[in-house]
Amino acid sequence: MAEAVRDQGLLGPDSVAWKVIGHPAATGIGGLRTLMIEALHPLAIAGVAQHSAYQQKPLERLQRTYYYVVATVFGDSATAHAAAQRVRAVHQRVRGIDPVTGAAYSADDPDTQVWVHTVQWYSYLVAYRRFVARLSAEDEDRYMAEGVRIAALVGTPPERVPATVAAARAYFASVRPRLCVSDGARAAIDLVLRGRFSLELAHIYFLVRFMASAALATVPRDLRKLAGIDRPREADALAVTAVRPLLAALTLPWVRGNEWIVVGKDAQRVRERAQQVLGRRAG
Repeated sequence: MAEAVRDQGLLGPDSVAWKVIGHPAATGIGGLRTLMIEALHPLAIAGVAQHSAYQQKPLERLQRTYYYVVATVFGDSATAHAAAQRVRAVHQRVRGIDPVTGAAYSADDPDTQVWVHTVQWYSYLVAYRRFVARLSAEDEDRYMAEGVRIAALVGTPPERVPATVAAARAYFASVRPRLCVSDGARAAIDLVLRGRFSLELAHIYFLVRFMASAALATVPRDLRKLAGIDRPREADALAVTAVRPLLAALTLPWVRGNEWIVVGKDAQRVRERAQQVLGRRAG
């Protein structure tokens, strides 16, 4: 185990990503923000809608996504590369025709890869900034640059991945004209904001509802209007206030020690290993 702990992974404990993604606000609220915004890209959501059972098994899909994130950010090098290989194997089968644009789509398409990574990575930062603490401009840019290495694991051309906050904002502005609300987008956004109760989600249903409402408060207003999910600023403020006690509870040691109930045991093992790395440094 000592030898394994010496392998601090692709980014390591000194990275900004360990701080940001290590907080449940980033992966919880930021993850739900990601789902809503990603769905507005017609080619990205076409692949999800036609090749995923996320509507029937939302928790399973969220656990797979969360595992990939923690494996590549916190896992040792072998864990990170193995997780990326599994994703690449799945992506090879995700191909088809988008019913909205009539264009062919592929999960290996660089345009789609950049969209998916940038929305996700930037959403974690937005959630951390809103619900945890503000970072310096330098640290925010360091965080974005760290994401380039993670994106490259699944074949995303690193030179196309925004490596600063300014580059990410410019990228989003360039993609904005291509975004739209398809039937697939409506279904995905509706699942996030008004997901039906099920036995699979029973133990986290109300937590997800509070987090989803808070996530909506972080979505740019023009995208909310596009998707038909805008609401008054007072509702945003209420959602942000309501979720804060829950976020505080999620950082308690007992809760973090049993997070496998939500994220799965494999993901918790990766997170526990990262804590061992931090413990060795502190010692």
